[in-house]
Amino acid sequence: MGPVGPQGPQGPQGTAGIGIGRAVFSLTDLGSAGAYNSVITGVDGLALISYFDIANFDLKVAHCSNVACTAATISSLDTAGNVGQFTSIMIGADGFGLISYLDFTNLNLKVAHCSNIACTAASIYTIDSAGFTGWDTSIALGTDGLGLISYWDETNMDLKVAHCSFVICTTATISTLDSVGDVGRSTSVTIGVDGLGLISYEDLTNQDLKVAHCSNVLCTIATNYTLDTVGDVGVYTSIAIGADGLGLISYYDETNDDLKVAHCSDVACTTAVLSSLDTAGDVGRFTSLAIGADGLGLISYMDYTNANLKVAHCSDVACTIATPTTVDATGTMFAYISMTIGIDGFGLIAYVGGSSGGLIVAHLSNVFGTPYVRYR
Repeated sequence: MGPVGPQGPQGPQGTAGIGIGRAVFSLTDLGSAGAYNSVITGVDGLALISYFDIANFDLKVAHCSNVACTAATISSLDTAGNVGQFTSIMIGADGFGLISYLDFTNLNLKVAHCSNIACTAASIYTIDSAGFTGWDTSIALGTDGLGLISYWDETNMDLKVAHCSFVICTTATISTLDSVGDVGRSTSVTIGVDGLGLISYEDLTNQDLKVAHCSNVLCTIATNYTLDTVGDVGVYTSIAIGADGLGLISYYDETNDDLKVAHCSDVACTTAVLSSLDTAGDVGRFTSLAIGADGLGLISYMDYTNANLKVAHCSDVACTIATPTTVDATGTMFAYISMTIGIDGFGLIAYVGGSSGGLIVAHLSNVFGTPYVRYR
């Protein structure tokens, strides 16, 4: 399919509000727009946010107008059927966004390759059409300059990856990495210091947190390891490579309703040190982890008990302890949280909230995500 341009009069827009020590902005009041969002900082230093418009069943992007994202230009990229769930966005080797997502109408994995930095238009490609596939996508830029996409194949209940054959990802090599039971939900992929993909995911059959360490750049095969087996764990995983070169994974402990992290003990993540970071109520759904400008992990997540948005700033590289802070305490925090670190070194969080359930962003005022920081 060729380029699909912006739909309708949706130029820069935004409404400011205040979180606790952070600025919170509503990018759209369209209602039910902002689900399955994913945010990344572009080559222009401005954030790009991919998301699903539930009202119109479309894939959309918001290109922030400034570093704090007080306003954004909204564009519809794919409007052919029910498309745009489970989005994940990265910046490709060409400097343009590449978005993986589910085509629910045709039950396929698709990608949208942005035609410009602001992603006001994109070329759309179907990557995997074998069965009902393309759930829980996550995309990363490989050391070969090509996209690597992890996702769940619902038909076979498997963890799969698609390695893009070209920068624009018109086609991809499809591989199954784990097929033992119902595995591969809540995937998150990053590239390790060894240049190979590292994927965190949920083993639903055993209710465990697992990782797959790719054996080659294309990730045609991988070695799988189980990291946490205590209770029902491994939902809403998010993975990044820490300042020590080891994987750091945030996830939700559904048995205890806690936010947890797993710090990999080696590059392949054969084992990990597990820590509970926030245990105050039902906390830890929709985790999103990034490594901050201070070299420490920063995790955004949902406080389900109070319907608020929170962040946890790790106190050490292994994130054995962290300081939780409430970012949006309006009590209308719904779901779908993603985070990136902006060029100012501060976290930028996209999520669904507000009375209309629209796309919201919170721009943190410091690396800790806490109010009233005094620098000495």
